[in-house]
Amino acid sequence: MFQYLAQAADKPWQLGPYAGVELKILHKNEATGGLVVLRKFAPGTNVPAHTHPVANEWAYILSGEWVESDLTYGPGTLFHAPKGEPHGPHVAKTEVISLTIFDGPLTLA
Repeated sequence: MFQYLAQAADKPWQLGPYAGVELKILHKNEATGGLVVLRKFAPGTNVPAHTHPVANEWAYILSGEWVESDLTYGPGTLFHAPKGEPHGPHVAKTEVISLTIFDGPLTLA
């Protein structure tokens, strides 16, 4: 048996850090502030270039089309942004759902 279980259907969508972005927190590590979240981007959402100063980010696209550096990516794509490294802008061509892991608090710069 797993020590932790989360059912996405039991978790509410919350407003994300940018317009058009919603988060569903599946797990929060109280010791590190790390998060496992589903992220939903409305079609046309544009997330400006940014950094996460204290957390590495891993994002896996579950559905939708995501534009990064003029290339379109779809389901099955894994992105990694090391903490402190700029990434973006990102554009949701369609509604995008990603499973994203931050190994520290979700902060933006």
